Amino acid sequence: MFVTSEAAPYAKTGGLADVCSALPKTLAKNNSVKVVMPLYSSIDVVKYGITEYMHGCCVHMGNCEEFYSLYHAKDSGVDFYFIKFDKYFDRDGIYDTKAGEYADNPYRFSFLSKAAFQVAKDIEFVPDVMHANDWQTALVPYYLSKGWDPYFVNTSSVLTIHNIGFQGVFATDFLEYAAIDPADMHQWAFESFGAVNLLKGGIAFANKITTVSPKYAEEIKGPIGSSGLHEILNRRAADLSGILNGIDTDVWNPSKDSYIPHKFSVKNLAGKKKNKLALQKKLGLTENADIALFGFVGRFADQKGLYLIQGAIERAMNEMACQFVVVGTGDQKYEEYFGGLADRFPGEFGSFIGYSEELAHLVEAGSDFFLMPSLYEPCGLNQMYSLAYGTLPVVRATGGLDDTVENYDESTAEGTGFKFYAISSNALFDTIGWAVSTYYDRPKHYAKMQQTAMLKDFSWSSSAAAYEELYREILKDRPDIFI
Repeated sequence: MFVTSEAAPYAKTGGLADVCSALPKTLAKNNSVKVVMPLYSSIDVVKYGITEYMHGCCVHMGNCEEFYSLYHAKDSGVDFYFIKFDKYFDRDGIYDTKAGEYADNPYRFSFLSKAAFQVAKDIEFVPDVMHANDWQTALVPYYLSKGWDPYFVNTSSVLTIHNIGFQGVFATDFLEYAAIDPADMHQWAFESFGAVNLLKGGIAFANKITTVSPKYAEEIKGPIGSSGLHEILNRRAADLSGILNGIDTDVWNPSKDSYIPHKFSVKNLAGKKKNKLALQKKLGLTENADIALFGFVGRFADQKGLYLIQGAIERAMNEMACQFVVVGTGDQKYEEYFGGLADRFPGEFGSFIGYSEELAHLVEAGSDFFLMPSLYEPCGLNQMYSLAYGTLPVVRATGGLDDTVENYDESTAEGTGFKFYAISSNALFDTIGWAVSTYYDRPKHYAKMQQTAMLKDFSWSSSAAAYEELYREILKDRPDIFI
């Protein structure tokens, strides 16, 4: 049973939603898999065939009872169960609005974590593993560890850290509601400078902890990469592993992508240039199939290296023959900057402030290069989407970006992208120049790298197998569980 605050396509703010959709679907080929998540008011129940399954459900919180309804949908062999509780989930955003985070977030997600156990009982499902994701559901391992309910006596827990920068740190007022024992407010559990750190508590009590790439698993054991949790992660190092995320190759596949106007494949790339022209037209660029085009799709946040792009992009357009497209939303300073840049560089720069799934696919399909200069990146999915579409990534060598992108070797034409290491706009500018030079001066190398990139297998099959092996390790005394 996966417990998550979001899953695609129902509710999505980032890669967590993609993982909590694609991984369960892959695991469902060999296992019985359920996903529990909130029924946010933004979810279109008619569009997704979500129907009421049970009403009058009750979960016992630490100091009260909460009543909710349960909804259900089936997708690719996975049962998705949605908790309808308007008190917490009938609002505009998932975690926040432009005004900031919801003040009752610790109550909302404590409720979700505890209600997941009641869902399992109500649907008469005894999970061998409950798989929690990020701080929002990090209380799941804690509740299991307390052994309050004999129904779950044989259930173990896995906690996946998708981004350690978000830890769920709150004041202590919700402890009683969440049924967190005050005795567990210490340095090796929930306590963090007098506040409650939900992710830290989950790390302390989970049977196994995973994160989303091997390199990130190493980075978060250091004081810089861990955002302050390195001591407890090193204490649990024997139970920590990095399993690279995959991508949903039914959704992100240029040969059958329903969002792009022209399909293409590694054997026939003709459609890629047509998509490039379509992208240029859509975002007001000069339509030229032969100019180097760089794309960016993502959250407008410092973590994503937006200020590095900001510091390099104008110089690149002034000094090189290239174009840029940027799609995203987030920090207002970046929305204003990239929103106004097209007026200053007409025909060379285009932007869309917001999120459009269709445009995200078109950027991947139509660009020649994809920018991901992240300060840190637990795994990253867009660089893998880019590789599948023959769009060579320009990345800072960190976390999953370093794991998945092979740096270009000019002497052999080997590689699948372009890496840099320093956190500086100059380093990004130089790497953009390296990519542009390769595009114009070594076109055979560029074409070979495209072929290599598109032949890489980043499907969920190998990653799911690694998760199954992890589950087996936890449940090694019960070898009959897995087929």
